[in-house]
Amino acid sequence: MAYTSAQRRQHIYELQTYLHAIALMNDKIPLIIPDGNYGNETVIAVKAFQREYGLPDTGNTDPATWNKIVSVYRGYLRAKPDPYAVFPSSGYTAAKGDSGQLIYIIQAMLDDISSSYDNAPKITVCGEYNDATEAAVRRFQQWCGIPQSGNVDSGTWNMLVHSCEHIDNMIKK
Repeated sequence: MAYTSAQRRQHIYELQTYLHAIALMNDKIPLIIPDGNYGNETVIAVKAFQREYGLPDTGNTDPATWNKIVSVYRGYLRAKPDPYAVFPSSGYTAAKGDSGQLIYIIQAMLDDISSSYDNAPKITVCGEYNDATEAAVRRFQQWCGIPQSGNVDSGTWNMLVHSCEHIDNMIKK
């Protein structure tokens, strides 16, 4: 059976996918969007990869280049998890009316706490810092002996993080 153009495109797409993921971890590799075409952007990304990893920078994906790309890609997949710092700064305060990723995480931590303690209010994880979130934050702040502003500053954030870590450690025992 002959190697079809569809198979070729799929293999190129796979190569581009690996290069895309590697570029997320290594800013010396240009970020490309997989499209299944071995165009100029792919050649540039392959050359950058080859230079970075000590291979001849031909822009062609020979067996040595392919094997190294797969090895580097799999290495990133097996690596120790990177910490994810979501709280913007020590001077930042999340408050009612805010929305977004940080608020989802705050609500998820409050939800985790409410799942472990009967007297912790249940809230909906929705990404909107609403009245229920503010009330749950006030209650949490009360338990921790910190000012009950209903806002999440770095002190409240740190208490939330450590409370969730404490809950995780209790579950693991």
